[in-house]
Amino acid sequence: MASGAEATGWDGTVGGAETAGRDENADRGGAPTGAVGPLAGCRVLELGGIGPGPFAGMLLADLGAEVVRVDRPGREAESDAGGPAAVLDRGKRSVVLDLKQPAAIDALLRLTARADVLIEGFRPGVTERLGIGPHDCLARNPRLVYGRMTGWGQDGPLAAAAGHDITYIALTGALGAIGEAGGPPRIPLNLVGDFGGGGCYLVIGVLAALHVVGRTGAGQVVDAAVVDGSAHLLASTFAKLARDEWRDERGVNRFDGGWPFYAVYETKDGRHVAVGALERKFYRNLVELLGLGVDPDRQHDRSAWPELRELLANRFAERTRDEWAALFEGTDACVAPVLSLTEAPAHPHLAARASLFTRDGVLQPAAAPRFSATPTRPGRTAPAVGADSRAVFRDWGVPFPE
Repeated sequence: MASGAEATGWDGTVGGAETAGRDENADRGGAPTGAVGPLAGCRVLELGGIGPGPFAGMLLADLGAEVVRVDRPGREAESDAGGPAAVLDRGKRSVVLDLKQPAAIDALLRLTARADVLIEGFRPGVTERLGIGPHDCLARNPRLVYGRMTGWGQDGPLAAAAGHDITYIALTGALGAIGEAGGPPRIPLNLVGDFGGGGCYLVIGVLAALHVVGRTGAGQVVDAAVVDGSAHLLASTFAKLARDEWRDERGVNRFDGGWPFYAVYETKDGRHVAVGALERKFYRNLVELLGLGVDPDRQHDRSAWPELRELLANRFAERTRDEWAALFEGTDACVAPVLSLTEAPAHPHLAARASLFTRDGVLQPAAAPRFSATPTRPGRTAPAVGADSRAVFRDWGVPFPE
């Protein structure tokens, strides 16, 4: 593989983000037709919200479900409403209902009777007060899967309190475990809480409940909480803690940068490489390719680690990130360049798998995971708020509320 950003296009000068990956300009506009994916034929109502709820709706849409987002009046003026940049709303249709009005509540309940899934992200008790809580909806449709997405859960001392990703993961221990030794916790974007512990676990719950419906015909409520999912993601870490393989502090452990052969190092050009040479054979490849002149059999001699870390830091500082990437490409040393969001799609591996693509100038992820018999694809660009109101009611056989 050629070295340097110009050869790889990682800096956008040659094969930048605009051209990397496949073009997904097809399948935009109008009602979904020819639905594909394992959830084709599944109808989902998503009560408009932010963060993990819309992400779950996007994931269900990517899997082939017909997802109808129920938006409130006035949302069309918000910055994330419709259009190419509304990635979390791709593949969905949008209707507008003022859920403060009895006619709109009745219309929603009629749609619920035709749905397989409803997901909502309000604080506990809000949908009950509106008359569209689980009891109301399951009375109309006993097969309904009613998915609830909150930060704290439906009960507990903090259930009614406000919060955000950072506060949820703070209580689980996840935030406190991430960061450098002696330094403050580092915020892992909102991947661990909102999207990992939240949206993904809501989808897991919905799919499991749909399986039960297929067996028994009975719907149920799924209580997905960011605190629960984030804590669940720590299963392996808690196991290591119980075996005395993890110290309850930052930056001193196997996966938090505490081990010198599982860490990030700065390169000559101020960029970085990621090193993950945990296993002995991978570590041996690493030190041999770097020419460090250290005994690979002393990998786990902690007394040698300060010197090893310094050797690694000094060695990686001798070349640029992309020069190191060229050296390690295809080896078993487990070294990779740390790419930016806009560099990532042009990497040969991600480009070959079309893991990311650009549509209407907006970089976004492809549908995941992949299926052999029921392939998935990203849905159409998010419609304008309310653009599908009449069409959805017509298609679902429900009178449109005038």
